[in-house]
Amino acid sequence: MNDTPTLRAADGKPALSRRTFMMTTAAGAGVAAAGGAVAATPEAPANPHAGSQATRVTVNGKPYELALEPRASLLDVLREQLGLTGAKKGCDHGQCGACTVHVDGRRVASCLTLAVKTDGCAVTTIEGIESPDGTLHPMQQSFVDHDALQCGYCTPGQVMAAIACVREGHATSDAQIREYMSGNICRCGAYAGILEAIREAAPQMRRMEGARHA
Repeated sequence: MNDTPTLRAADGKPALSRRTFMMTTAAGAGVAAAGGAVAATPEAPANPHAGSQATRVTVNGKPYELALEPRASLLDVLREQLGLTGAKKGCDHGQCGACTVHVDGRRVASCLTLAVKTDGCAVTTIEGIESPDGTLHPMQQSFVDHDALQCGYCTPGQVMAAIACVREGHATSDAQIREYMSGNICRCGAYAGILEAIREAAPQMRRMEGARHA
């Protein structure tokens, strides 16, 4: 026998008991949660190129049409989108020179260069400096001859900076070479070999490029 008294409203009709109220509320909450789960169904993925910028750039003589994020660095685009991994990510702050490439003939730290800024430019990486027949560039060969490397991680950037150093006319003395190569760090300490390599390759480069423009 149920001894629980029945509460009645002022008009004499049975009032809603606390137990009934709690059960009704719990059931309603479950329905609301289920409805929320349905509403949270993920939408179709957004366009992966939304917000990207069309960029036309020539890399090692090959033209590319790319859809690039405005914040993407030239280094990341070269390595991750074009598969050109010669330029290395050392510090990612423009302080070590391992990422050095040429843009329209000028050396740049590709980790600090926005890729979209190279629209209409010609980019040259370490992969693009050898001859079509596979012969090494004189600077590359000189680095080999003078053992101007140890681990080799910084070498692509060193070679690209060294080529620019000669072309800029900053390889006329050892002191000048040291000054204009100071932005490229070799943690293995192969600086003596690097200096010798540049010193030897400089006249070869001048003859080669002089003949090319003759």
